[in-house]
Amino acid sequence: MTTLLLAVIYLAFISLGLPDGLLGAAWPVMYQELNVPVSWAGAISMIIAAGTIVSSLQSDRLTLRFGTGAVTAASVALTMIALFGFSTCSSFWMLCLWAIPYGLGAGSVDASINNYVALHYSSRHMSWLHCMWGVGASVGPAVMGYALTGGYGWPAGYRWVGVIQIILTAVLVFSLPMWQKRPDVKAAADSGEKLKAMPLRQVVAIRGAKAVMVTFFCYCALESLTGLWASSYLALYRGIPEETAARFASLFFLGITAGRAVCGFITVRFRDETMIRAGQSIIAVGVLCMLLPLGDAAALAGLVIVGLGCAPIYPCIIHSTPVHFGADKSQAMIGVQMASAYVGSCLAPPVFGLLAGWISIALLPWCLLAVVALMLFGHLVDQWLSFIPIMEIVMKLRIPFFMLFMCVVFAIMYRSTARRSGCVKTQLRAHFPGAAFASVGWMLFSYFYSLYIQYFPRASYIYGGLTAV
Repeated sequence: MTTLLLAVIYLAFISLGLPDGLLGAAWPVMYQELNVPVSWAGAISMIIAAGTIVSSLQSDRLTLRFGTGAVTAASVALTMIALFGFSTCSSFWMLCLWAIPYGLGAGSVDASINNYVALHYSSRHMSWLHCMWGVGASVGPAVMGYALTGGYGWPAGYRWVGVIQIILTAVLVFSLPMWQKRPDVKAAADSGEKLKAMPLRQVVAIRGAKAVMVTFFCYCALESLTGLWASSYLALYRGIPEETAARFASLFFLGITAGRAVCGFITVRFRDETMIRAGQSIIAVGVLCMLLPLGDAAALAGLVIVGLGCAPIYPCIIHSTPVHFGADKSQAMIGVQMASAYVGSCLAPPVFGLLAGWISIALLPWCLLAVVALMLFGHLVDQWLSFIPIMEIVMKLRIPFFMLFMCVVFAIMYRSTARRSGCVKTQLRAHFPGAAFASVGWMLFSYFYSLYIQYFPRASYIYGGLTAV
């Protein structure tokens, strides 16, 4: 039974990786059909990232109430619905709306399954689990490429992957009896206690939490920076032919996937901490090969070496979380880790894009080296941040930040709708007054709805009974 469930978990992580490369593979065709600038793909990616951050932070509360199996099945189903929604889009604003459930589903799957494997399986299975994500991330673009080259169109690519997600959702639903309850939930049920999810402020205050958050932020920043900008660095600065640069950029991801498959065997002999330090050291060697004047061959080899170094870091840190922070706190900690990872993936590429535009793309190896150094000395960052009231700052800025984010999303949606309806072309800032009004309305509705849920909880049971009738 345990082996069968492990196979189901692997399938769930393949489903997590399947949609990740679809947008990038289809966007060269999508932006022309939707009549929007090519740069607007970044807005969709940021909406998806925001959804994953929110759902990751809620993973402790959700798995505590519904269990890991149910949360995983529901999240994959939510992603499936979003994929079919993408296939029906005829305007950019529709993509933005469907990106919300896609992000919410992806974050829940990532955080809940990572914690389950960390609690119930060995480190090698964690490495192979993330190898399965690489398999899904490779298959998704291949499916989309077949849809485009075969003349079926990008909506067909999203529908085909959506059908695969339907099958995976069915498998997950049938596997629900095999999933074990969280250890803290079992203990609470035996003692008659009522468990509550840990507040974010309390999670961040745990000793060592800030250090691991910084490490995850740096790792995903490094991975996204390398994946997005390495090919441009090799072609524009090193003068390497574009085809060769693109091929070696793809080998970076292949190095991560193959490295995780190999690490599954190596972790039998070495502890998670040893694997993490070894990976960081290998990354540093690869970055130095790209940085030092050793020739183009060394720069290309350095890119592959960086991919191999990335392989053990992410899965080994997650697997060691229950050991370092306790099984009762692991789900909350992994949720915060996932959120930190998505923030790094979301912020690092556009920030470096600005630096490359202002100064030079030659800064890429230096930025990667700085990120590696910060990752290596993350424990010192934890000590420095202990003197800063970081959670007080975050709690004070969360509402203005989300207001600004929603305002930008609404403004992009309004401008896209106006362009497609044949209206006079206007600048983005002309839509901000209406977008600000819509954002305020959204926040007020969310606030009053939360009051309704808090003070009238039994109304949901009445509504459920009426719908059944």
